[in-house]
Amino acid sequence: MSDWDTVTVLRKKAPKSSALKTESAVNQARRQGVAVDTQQKYGAGTNKQHVTTKNTAKLDRETEELRHDKIPLDVGKLIQQGRQGKGLSQKDLATKICEKQQVVTDYEAGRGIPNNLILGKMERVLGIKLRGKERGQPIAPPGKK
Repeated sequence: MSDWDTVTVLRKKAPKSSALKTESAVNQARRQGVAVDTQQKYGAGTNKQHVTTKNTAKLDRETEELRHDKIPLDVGKLIQQGRQGKGLSQKDLATKICEKQQVVTDYEAGRGIPNNLILGKMERVLGIKLRGKERGQPIAPPGKK
């Protein structure tokens, strides 16, 4: 037999995976009794960048406004009195605690958000307690108790 007598049979290519996912292909597979696993993807086919979270309704039902705690005014007054007692300006105190002057200004005015690290630095420089029950009491130097 020569090459002229051989017959090559060309067949269709197997369907692509995207074609297998069409609704008609899924229905045809169901009719033939093939096990079909379908899943609905969350947010499929949408271009939503900012999808509402499940807690949004819970936040909407919340009656009081949610905001950060602020430094109590009495602590701000203590910082101011301690600073003036040591003869420091706001800028001097800020420099000693390695913070910006605006931080000291906000803490004295009661606008700052309490940060225990900053309050601890201020306590050490000013020598008075700014946290806990003994606010305003002088701090004993280390080693003396």
